[in-house]
Amino acid sequence: MVIVPPSIDLAAVGPELILTGAASLLLLVGVFLKEQSRFLNPWIALLGVILAAGCASSSLFPHTTFQGMYAADLFTRFFKLLFLLGTGMTILISIKYTADEQIEHAEYYALLLFATIGMMLMAAASDLVTVFLGIETLSLSLYVLAGYTRTRLVSNEASLKYFLLGGFATGFLLYGIALIYGSTGHTNLAKIAYAVSHGNLNTGLLTIGALLLLVGLGFKVAAVPFHQWTPDVYQGAPIPVTAFMSAGPKAAVLAVMIRVFEQSIAFMNVDWTVWITILAILTMTVGNIAALVQSDAKRMLAFSSISHAGYAMVGMAAASREGSSAVLYYMLVYTFMNIGAFGILALVARQNEQRTAMRDFTGFAYKNPALAFIMTILVFSLAGIPPMAGFMAKFYIFMSAIKAGQNFLVLAAVLNSAIGIYYYLRFAIYMYMKEDEAPSTLPPLRASLGLILALVISLYGVIRLGVLPAEYLDFAGKALLTF
Repeated sequence: MVIVPPSIDLAAVGPELILTGAASLLLLVGVFLKEQSRFLNPWIALLGVILAAGCASSSLFPHTTFQGMYAADLFTRFFKLLFLLGTGMTILISIKYTADEQIEHAEYYALLLFATIGMMLMAAASDLVTVFLGIETLSLSLYVLAGYTRTRLVSNEASLKYFLLGGFATGFLLYGIALIYGSTGHTNLAKIAYAVSHGNLNTGLLTIGALLLLVGLGFKVAAVPFHQWTPDVYQGAPIPVTAFMSAGPKAAVLAVMIRVFEQSIAFMNVDWTVWITILAILTMTVGNIAALVQSDAKRMLAFSSISHAGYAMVGMAAASREGSSAVLYYMLVYTFMNIGAFGILALVARQNEQRTAMRDFTGFAYKNPALAFIMTILVFSLAGIPPMAGFMAKFYIFMSAIKAGQNFLVLAAVLNSAIGIYYYLRFAIYMYMKEDEAPSTLPPLRASLGLILALVISLYGVIRLGVLPAEYLDFAGKALLTF
């Protein structure tokens, strides 16, 4: 009997292998060099990210490997580069923060890299088993990172709450996968699509499984009504971790949703756009209204991240390649502007995050005009004000929904955007139009080299993608051609 070896292409998982090597090196350095490693840790992690990005950028022939469980295509490449961008920026804004909080351990940066590996697996998943492996690799890392500042009670609470609710959501996800497998006999997305299109299945069982899968993914992307964990976890987690969680994991879940609901079970006699439209409207509305009444900047940005997940789902509700490419572009823009905004917040918050209220930005423009200008650009982009990239991202999302006949959804999105403008402009009001009533006795803020680099990258991305978006939209569109 001839034994056929499985199809394994290590080049396809090159970025994951590089990050695994960098994370393992960090752990070894942390053990053997101890105190000396504190300076090396972020730069080893950043070097791993840069090498992984170079590997991910290399040319490839779209194919599946690992017995059809892993897709190496342009869609995967786009998201890998997006995740590495977000991780690199998070590392840069973490350097000063971790030093101030005395948590500059090798494990912190290793966990960021392991979380990135999980996101890469999710984006490349062509099998529901791979989806589960990626989600759990990501989630287990984030459970620890959310409570990494162990001396802060709110951080411990965030970690425990995220762990308990995350485990509950994983049950929905697994049960949904089990029902889909029981209905179709497959976990491979292409084979599920074939079974669905040929009608050789238990439709009721498949529908319930798909709905449970949507619930599990809805929790991970913080869609309403599965968002209850988000504000408390985002507020309790260290600010760089909150920045990381608000961008990369959302993009990873959206990548999975695009593959599953637009490629695999799109042929079901169920209009999934109705369910996604309902989730999008609820997510935008609840996120924006809750953000409107917040006095804490960190909590406000946490609620606004929920609303941005809703905007991205508008593109999914369009159920078209144009809508999906707009989602890809939106998440790229969101990574630039959101991590940059959290980077400035991390600087303003100072040690132990004692100054995260909106009033702590009072007179910021007079003390730090350059940082205030960058923050203004970033929040204007988050609000969707032209010519920043946030406006173009929303424009393409809304246009794809209009072309799909989703006029009511677009109307709801536009009204929600108007609400968002109000609370984002509060940053500018506090920074430029209010002055401290009493002189501050705190030492002046000093941005680290890492934070400056991250802010320059954010500023470049927000302006470049806003003024000249065609190249990146074309890249997003091509990513879906091999999908």
